[in-house]
Amino acid sequence: MVSRVRTVAFQGIEAVPVDVQVMVAPGKVGMQIVGLPDKAVAESRERVQAALHASGLSMPSKKVTVNLAPADLPKEGSHYDLPIALGLMAALGAIPGDALSAYVVLGELSLDGTIAAVAGALPAAIGANADGKGLICPQACGPEAAWAGADIDILAPRSLIAIANHFRGTQVLSRPEAKVHAPADNLPDLADIKGQETARRALEVAAAGGHNLMMVGPPGSGKSMLAQRLPSVLPPLSPKELLEVSMVASIAGELAGGRLTDRRPFRAPHHSASMAAMVGGGLRVRPGEVSLAHHGVLFLDELPEFSPAVLDSLRQPIETGECVIARANHRVSYPARLQLIAAMNPCRCGMAGEPGFRCARGDRCRTEYQARISGPLMDRIDLRIEVPAVSASDLIRPGRSEPSADVARRVAAARAIQRRRFEELGTGVTTNAHCPTALVETIAPLDAAAIALLRDASEKLGFSARAYHRVLKVARTLADLDESEEVRRIHLAEAISYRVAGERLAKAA
Repeated sequence: MVSRVRTVAFQGIEAVPVDVQVMVAPGKVGMQIVGLPDKAVAESRERVQAALHASGLSMPSKKVTVNLAPADLPKEGSHYDLPIALGLMAALGAIPGDALSAYVVLGELSLDGTIAAVAGALPAAIGANADGKGLICPQACGPEAAWAGADIDILAPRSLIAIANHFRGTQVLSRPEAKVHAPADNLPDLADIKGQETARRALEVAAAGGHNLMMVGPPGSGKSMLAQRLPSVLPPLSPKELLEVSMVASIAGELAGGRLTDRRPFRAPHHSASMAAMVGGGLRVRPGEVSLAHHGVLFLDELPEFSPAVLDSLRQPIETGECVIARANHRVSYPARLQLIAAMNPCRCGMAGEPGFRCARGDRCRTEYQARISGPLMDRIDLRIEVPAVSASDLIRPGRSEPSADVARRVAAARAIQRRRFEELGTGVTTNAHCPTALVETIAPLDAAAIALLRDASEKLGFSARAYHRVLKVARTLADLDESEEVRRIHLAEAISYRVAGERLAKAA
């Protein structure tokens, strides 16, 4: 007899159907799993046998063969335990054979028969709902899976005994409820920043348009403090963005308790991060920091301390909004529509350019340090600002600066303008930073004075075609903050000023 149970394999954030076929037949006693299983799947044999024994069932004194079809698709992870166990229980008659045909199943078994949480419950639930099937998942993953839709049938048992009793009619499993994290009310506030008015303005512009930002300044000038307060002024995730972000977090196993949050991700990896940690990869391909920052912020502190190869690996995700990881036997794509915020010292000693300081190595210190950042990566950063040391008069000034709540209202209004504009144009983007190149001049028309200014600036500063369009995008964001339909000369002049501060970095690179 052959019983069949549907489960999934994950390729990126896509759930690919996998058919678990279990056959019990005469032969040498034992269980064999075939279908390109990895080590974790092969070890499920021991977990399944122990869990069945703990649940009051014994393995048959026959040959048990488990086939994971399609056989040429690599199977990775521990979530195959539960479908294998339920398929075997169906083959033994412990549960009705046709009870599982309407469900997709995933879960990891403990030796005592309880079902442990696994990664990927949300993409699996969405895939099951698209196929018109329900989902059986661990109890801890139920709140996460419930976000796939109100109509999908979800069973979230705590143990094998619970799911067996449900199908026999002696126990009824209720549908889990979708849960969310309580809104964060303790985010760092911009009111804590004293002085740095230029940096605060640049941070607001970056938040309003989703632009990449680089801050250059001596140690202690407040670069990290400014970056850590960016989430407090960003608008919450839209329902579509929330689903995309949560699917990536689910694959990575980072949805605590199955609860979703509308707070945009903020990732701040250490500068020792490897390329696989940054863009994804590894033996079992998993999303990296750029994908975990999807629709959020990737903050790279001490930018030149990162490996140059790791930094250059960011160029493609920043430009295309996705991270493609290619291997000899498969290809995986993760979304990576991120906002890059970088901070760095002007030189290795950190004080180059500060009044009263003279570096013993002279300009060589600054040039060698800044040359660790390649020109093509610098070209993708829209706003480059210098953050000088804070003076004593700023620190002892009474009162607090403008709070994040006031800045957040202006950012939300600017983003609402952009969202309506791009909806009318029929594009899939929501911010100026991600506007397609073909539409840049459409959304940011210039008058004669502005055109002359941009032409002069491009010739003197040597703007690339990408830099030209990014200046226009920043100017459009500045106009949106002013609620202006037209991009005026003053908006263009401010946008160009944000590129000037980084030209020395580009030349050094």
